[in-house]
Amino acid sequence: QVPLVESGGGLVQAGGSLRLVCVASGRTLSAYTMGWFRQAPGKEREFVAAISLSGYTKIYQDSVNGRFTISRDNAKNMVYLQMNSLKPEDTATYYCAADRSTVIRRSIYEYDYWGQGTQVTVSS
Repeated sequence: QVPLVESGGGLVQAGGSLRLVCVASGRTLSAYTMGWFRQAPGKEREFVAAISLSGYTKIYQDSVNGRFTISRDNAKNMVYLQMNSLKPEDTATYYCAADRSTVIRRSIYEYDYWGQGTQVTVSS
C-alpha cells in the first residue's frame, strides 16, 4: 500500500489559482509514476496530468494544458498540481494516484494507489 493524502483544494473564483499537494507517508514516491485525476458530480473520473519518475516527462489532458502544471519533489515525497486560470468546469474532486509502472499513462485502470481526494470549486 501507498498511503496518499491530497490537500490544497478549496473555493476560488474563475481566473484564480490553487496548488494541490499530494504526499505519501511511509513510502517513497520516487518509485512511482504519479498522476492527478478528477471527478465531477455525475461524471466519470478523468485524467488530468501525469509525471514520470524523474519528473522529466509530463503529459496533460488537452483542456488543462497550458493552465495546469504537474511537478514532483522526490526528496520530499510530494507531487504538486499548480492550477492557474481556473474555470467553473474545473470544479471536481481531485485525486492523486501512483502507478508502479515506469511508463507514463492516462488510464485510471493503470494506477495502483489512490488518495481520498480534495475538493476544488471554481465559482463564476
